[in-house]
Amino acid sequence: MRVLGLDPGSRRTGFGVVEKRGNRLQALCHGCLVPPAKAELPQRLAFLAAGAADVMERFAPDCVVVEEAFYHENVRSTLVLGHVRGALIVTAVQREHAVAEYSPREIKMSVTGNGGATKEQVGFMVQRLLGIPDALQADAADALAGAICHLNRAGLQLPRRTSTAAKQLQALLARAAR
Repeated sequence: MRVLGLDPGSRRTGFGVVEKRGNRLQALCHGCLVPPAKAELPQRLAFLAAGAADVMERFAPDCVVVEEAFYHENVRSTLVLGHVRGALIVTAVQREHAVAEYSPREIKMSVTGNGGATKEQVGFMVQRLLGIPDALQADAADALAGAICHLNRAGLQLPRRTSTAAKQLQALLARAAR
């Protein structure tokens, strides 16, 4: 099974593709999509969607994991994050990929055993689990952790939490295609 993990952010979106064969996990690619710093939000969303689409087309994941939003005290930050998540989910649904969502706490728990783990702890465990020798960018590590979380749950035959937003978008796109 091959999973693309996405750690959404309007200034930097982490991505990572992890494949599971038997009990072995392997990172196929990882990095960050970084739109031009002075770009307006619509242009940043288009850049991030195009970059995610490129990764989806190159690696053909069985599922795309998008980290759920956490709530900032700054309402604007939360709203912008929602826009980014929406653009990434639409990109996946348009390519007929299954979409799953996990909270940051669920992802941290799955990878480190501690739902309150620091970014450094997540990065360290992702490196260990995937045998990556070099330090990872924090956003790429979080994206890989999301993919690992999904693969761990799939390995236990737990039901995948399919995004409600993705289901609603699929239904809307199906109606529009008629």
